[in-house]
Amino acid sequence: MPSITFESGKLTTEVKLELMEKITEISSEITGIKKELFQLSIRELADENIAIGGRSLKRIKQDHIKQDPGK
Repeated sequence: MPSITFESGKLTTEVKLELMEKITEISSEITGIKKELFQLSIRELADENIAIGGRSLKRIKQDHIKQDPGK
């Protein structure tokens, strides 16, 4: 049974459902393995637990809001 793990920040229920459907579908198409045999897990991480270029995602978002407060 293939296992896929998707890690990201906080996601809405709608986004998670779409990810589950589409990732499973395309993986089945590519591998030829029935989609019913795929196991998919989504791990949501807090922004302070994700870093890009040595900076936490929380800090990146804070800096972005300061630069463009209208968004």
